[in-house]
Amino acid sequence: MSSGTATRPWYSRILRVAWAAIVGTFIALFGQGIWSALLVVNLKTTPAIPWAVGGMAVVLWIIWQYLGGRWWPRSTADARRLRLRANALPGNVFAWVLLAGGLSIVALAGWWMLISKLMNISGSVLPDMSKYPWLTTAFAIAMGTLVSPILEQAGIWGYCQSMLEREFAGPTAIAITSIVFALLPHPPMHVVLWPKLVFFFLTGLTFSVMAHMTKSILPGLVVHILGLLIFFTLVFRADAAQSRADAWSWIHAAQIVVFAALSVGAFARLNRLTAPVKRS
Repeated sequence: MSSGTATRPWYSRILRVAWAAIVGTFIALFGQGIWSALLVVNLKTTPAIPWAVGGMAVVLWIIWQYLGGRWWPRSTADARRLRLRANALPGNVFAWVLLAGGLSIVALAGWWMLISKLMNISGSVLPDMSKYPWLTTAFAIAMGTLVSPILEQAGIWGYCQSMLEREFAGPTAIAITSIVFALLPHPPMHVVLWPKLVFFFLTGLTFSVMAHMTKSILPGLVVHILGLLIFFTLVFRADAAQSRADAWSWIHAAQIVVFAALSVGAFARLNRLTAPVKRS
């Protein structure tokens, strides 16, 4: 945060928060809308040929290049690369941030499975693809697992958070970014709102801390993809069959506590490793 930001009027800072949220949300959702449209047309016209997957791969490449400064003048390109924050990291830092993020995802899975039992929430989100060829289904699931992590990491924890970090101190930027992410239209769409808001706020908090500590969205992208695949294929499908509290509720509660504590320890280690980065 630059020294001049503290002297700006309050309404100016609110407008900057709103603009960062709009930019990040647009990047996160625009490409997902394109993917949904391509997939619907593909399944209705030629379901045996998964051409939508190839088309979306091209769209993702164009969006990534554009956000990273390709096809812009040098001064603008440098600014866009800073906003995207697709920065390479030393191997030890990358390993620790993956560990911290992965442990957090396990704790969050415990939270979701616990709350789904206590509140009888069904989280099944994958559509019925049984009537389509298995190859089309496999490619569609694979691409769906890539689309939202790539666009959300670029939009929310790249552009949005980097814009906020120039305006606010780190903890404030992290909190605002996490709120923005929590308010996006996440699946499952039919469940009670407040548990989902808590879950996605904590998920956003995890990715926000990862991005702030490392100044890179690449580790978050890896954790995001793996986490989404695990939730869609295992966690959400499992909680659809759970209807009441039982002994597993205590196991999930212990899962939350143990893996959250391990995650905090991993983030503490990561903080020591990235201290020179934050000072520079």
